[in-house]
Amino acid sequence: MNKVYVSTRDENRKLSSKEAILEGISSDGGLFVWPELDSVKIDLNKVCKQSYQENAYMILKELLPDFSEEELRECIHNAYTNSFDAEDITPIKKVDDVYVLELFHGPTSAFKDVALTLLPQLMQKALQSTNQKALILTATSGDTGKAALCGFQDVKDIGIVVFYPHQKVSQIQYRQMATQKGKNVKVYAVKGNFDDAQSQVKKLFLDDEMNGIAKSKQILLTSANSINIGRLIPQIVYYFESYKYLVNQGMIQIGEKVSFSVPTGNFGDVLAGYYGYLMGLPVEKFYVASNANHVLTDFLSTGIYDRNRDFIQTISPSMDILISSNLERLLYYMSGKDTAFVKKCMDDLKETGKYQIPEDMLSKIQDLFGCGYVNDTETKRVILDVYEQTKVVLDPHTAIGYSVAQNSDESPIVSLSTASPYKFSIDVLDALGIQVKDELEAMKELSKVCSDPIPKGLNELEKLPILHTDVIEIEEMKEVVSQAMEACFHD
Repeated sequence: MNKVYVSTRDENRKLSSKEAILEGISSDGGLFVWPELDSVKIDLNKVCKQSYQENAYMILKELLPDFSEEELRECIHNAYTNSFDAEDITPIKKVDDVYVLELFHGPTSAFKDVALTLLPQLMQKALQSTNQKALILTATSGDTGKAALCGFQDVKDIGIVVFYPHQKVSQIQYRQMATQKGKNVKVYAVKGNFDDAQSQVKKLFLDDEMNGIAKSKQILLTSANSINIGRLIPQIVYYFESYKYLVNQGMIQIGEKVSFSVPTGNFGDVLAGYYGYLMGLPVEKFYVASNANHVLTDFLSTGIYDRNRDFIQTISPSMDILISSNLERLLYYMSGKDTAFVKKCMDDLKETGKYQIPEDMLSKIQDLFGCGYVNDTETKRVILDVYEQTKVVLDPHTAIGYSVAQNSDESPIVSLSTASPYKFSIDVLDALGIQVKDELEAMKELSKVCSDPIPKGLNELEKLPILHTDVIEIEEMKEVVSQAMEACFHD
């Protein structure tokens, strides 16, 4: 089997793509990367003539070489047939002078659907060559949780446990997770913030006792976060799709560069774009758009990553993150694939809460990555201004990316729209000067000003019973995972 993936912290840890998807995070704490990624070159002429599904196959076959053509085509078909309310999966809408890439047309109205409709398919294929089951442990800042729960619901031989920060997600995000059906799913609110939950999940993956229990039951512990390469790789496709759109609309010629503005907290979405760039996508600049938790803005400006700061709860909760896990993969490629360097940075982060990169490396990163951040007050102003000028309603995360895009002076620039405004109806209405306290009522009110109808999955939330009510301490996460090894695999 082709061992193409290595750990960011140890180049001698080599796995096949199926093994890397099943393992999720490396046993040394690192993330899986493919050293030869920059040798892959995607044919842009083909991209511009093919469907979304055909482009997905062309990209996935390069990065997941031990999946057969039949396996990949079946996975892609199952993921993208009749599961999105847009025929082209990720349509683009021009809003003023920015091209807004709408990534929220999947079953849970968030960009995570693009990958999390596909990851369960890939994982199931990877499991078929083993005698094992998989238990997915996922920390979520809001959107990943529901998308993963929806994607993995009642999938054979796979269970899923989702942890979200108690009272730090929107009411809609809470209802989406708390009403989730499925014999193989468990959902827990955790007292703490997203970083607390994510850090504990990473510890559980490396916990000898936990892994011993799982091994005795022939269960693999793995992840559905973007630390899993099977979650990250499908996101590359929509960057090429946006390029296809601009070419086919006559906005650019093949080979001309475009820029992207990406609202991000965990650095996964923008990293997928960087992977596209390494594979031949012509990119002038990636703009990393942050909210008031602007640890990434500071890093990209100074070369110092420092999470020793107050955690700020904002109206863009999916970006309320101080430990951006996927940045580790960028460090790997920008350091010349120096796993010892990456390991030292991550050790420093764990021990002191910060690390610093050399000036020449920072300069190399800044050549390709710009940055900016937008606080809540400014986010609301952007939502209002865009609505008044264009009648388009942006969600708070999208508004941040849009604002950074407009301030960049790049043209053409594609701004990623990561969620439906209906998921954050109260805050969006507040920005528009309309006060509603109940989020279900707020969705109905928002539908009066929003040109798009309430998505089906959100519209039915009001009628669904709350099924998951547990609120736990961080220290209890290990115990509930042990219980899930039994509870998620009842026949």
